[in-house]
Amino acid sequence: MRFAARFLILYGSQRGQAQSIAEEICQQAAEHGFTADISCLSNQHKYNVDREIRPVVFVVSTTGDGDPPDTAHKFVRKIKNKSLVHDHFSHLRYALLALGDTNYANFCNGGKTIDSRLQQLGAKHFYATGHADDGTGLEVVVDPWIEGLWDALKKIFSSMSTSNQQSADLSDCTQDNYHKNASGQEKNKSGLEVDLQLLKLSEVDSQKEKTITSDSSDVETLSTALVASLKQSVPPLSESVLNVPALPASYLEVCLEQVSTEGETVPSDKDGYREVSISKAVQLTQDDAVKNAILLELDISEQSIAYQPGDAFDILCPNRASEVEELLLRLDLQTRKNCAVQVNLLKNSTAKVPLHIPQSGSLQFILTWCLEIRSAPKKAFVRALADFTQNGSEKRRLLELCSKEGSADYNSFVRDTNVCLLDLLRAFPSCLPPLSLLFEHLPKLQPRAYSAASSSLQHPGKVHFVFNVVEFPACPEHPARTGLCTGWLADHVSSILRPLGTVPASEIPSLPRPSSTFHLPADPSIPVVMVGPGTGVAPFIGFLQQREKEREANQEATFGETWLFFGCRHKDKDFLFRYVEELERFALNGTLSHLIVCFSRDEPDAAGTVNRPTYVQHNLRLHAKNVASILLKNKGCLYVCGDAKNMAKDVNDTLLEIIGNELQIDKLDAMKIVAGLREEKRYLQDIWS
Repeated sequence: MRFAARFLILYGSQRGQAQSIAEEICQQAAEHGFTADISCLSNQHKYNVDREIRPVVFVVSTTGDGDPPDTAHKFVRKIKNKSLVHDHFSHLRYALLALGDTNYANFCNGGKTIDSRLQQLGAKHFYATGHADDGTGLEVVVDPWIEGLWDALKKIFSSMSTSNQQSADLSDCTQDNYHKNASGQEKNKSGLEVDLQLLKLSEVDSQKEKTITSDSSDVETLSTALVASLKQSVPPLSESVLNVPALPASYLEVCLEQVSTEGETVPSDKDGYREVSISKAVQLTQDDAVKNAILLELDISEQSIAYQPGDAFDILCPNRASEVEELLLRLDLQTRKNCAVQVNLLKNSTAKVPLHIPQSGSLQFILTWCLEIRSAPKKAFVRALADFTQNGSEKRRLLELCSKEGSADYNSFVRDTNVCLLDLLRAFPSCLPPLSLLFEHLPKLQPRAYSAASSSLQHPGKVHFVFNVVEFPACPEHPARTGLCTGWLADHVSSILRPLGTVPASEIPSLPRPSSTFHLPADPSIPVVMVGPGTGVAPFIGFLQQREKEREANQEATFGETWLFFGCRHKDKDFLFRYVEELERFALNGTLSHLIVCFSRDEPDAAGTVNRPTYVQHNLRLHAKNVASILLKNKGCLYVCGDAKNMAKDVNDTLLEIIGNELQIDKLDAMKIVAGLREEKRYLQDIWS
């Protein structure tokens, strides 16, 4: 029996990253002699893993509290069906790439959930599972994993074509392949090197494998006094032979047609977005606070939008008009910005036109609403940009940034500093990429999610949310700028925030994003502990508004204790909701049983308080017995909202410490207790990095 070299890619994506990676694999497949079919896990009518004999590649992200993405929920429920026999998937050969973020609990748990269940039901790996960490850069794992995938596919197809007996454990024959490819040193059995290509600067050619050396006549002699920057390297990198990734194959043809595109303003509502008006805005912090926090009220009365406290709302914002104009000018396309864009596949390409690029939309519209021009360019994009850079030293530097040897420089000067395409084009003026390259490499412009900070019982027809205006100070890599969405929202409401300001007649595209778990307990008698420093307090304002109205409507009912641990820098500068929604009022009328606050930057009071609590985790320790009693004896719930990188980790460590001390158990046993709380949905997080 002969097997065609055709495999299936299935992805589960929440914010588009898993989908983008899956599409990248699909596009690369033809270069390696394969044909790939691709589908979202939610489109179950397009595939059938119950009978799939082709190799399957899964790319799965993680969302929420370690959950699979929304698009994978039906698939996960299906494979978790307890009636399935232990060998239900014994025919299935698969590889899985899991995406996650170590700043969050349950790293890569969405992919791990699918992986472990497929194994339980008899499926076999043909390639080792990859776990990519967005906290350190997905490409660190994703790129070598994809590089090694092709050799693994060759082996599985070879096995399938020579024998119908597939009892061997295919995961054993390729288990080491991914790890070896991560260092770029393995050769496959046919002798073909899968090492990263070596390219020579003086003979850069997208079709040939060459070597780069720093002694090209185009490369300027660098003084040892210079320091590394985005624009230049220093020894040893500047003198190194570079391992540069292969040039990604082009697959799009972009044509601009001189036809009318008038009337385009924002994306159509095909994705469910609705135009909602801003009805109120309040600055929650003082002018001299470190961060500027703003409460926004949206009028949803005419949209029939229902939500619960704990849900979020996606806000779709455009790219900055000034940045779009600069990009058009840089590409010498400013006079053609109103032309209609036609995107087609190059001849013989098996890739697909990205779904987020509309046909016949104007160039300005696509750059404004469809492509994330602020995203940090991935190494593959940097590699492609190098081929359209005329100056030798600039080309060398771009190749360094995408090379294996230049990984530290890439992290320092591109990823960690939030450098975007425009920043690279400013730094490397001889780089003149074609429009098709941007369409191939720039990701979809993603919405930004904000937790509802209100209850519809308290504010019918309205929803509130809170945000800090994110600021990126000027640095050598880029000019000062504000966050894409928070800066846009702040500009929208600037007139309201001024004295005697009026509400502007403006609308913003919004879409509710219901939470599956981050809600108050259905039983109001269950006690809750809420931990929300800074803007992390937002969903708990909604919780308390809801609870206040429930108490008014059911005065005979029993309500459990409510604890709120809040923290900020200064009591008099950024104590959010102290007066606007009157946290202290909730405490006085009994809606909030305990309001525990701390101020990390305030000076000690006149009494010179010793060991004054600085952060929320310090107050949790001070109230350790109460917290332990609520969670362990009274079966209460713990909610944490805010920063994942520091606060959420510190709170989790403190919780382990509290449980360990209370039960007199070691850390491992405490971790099992905490895992149980998560499993029972009594330890819930709404966190971001």
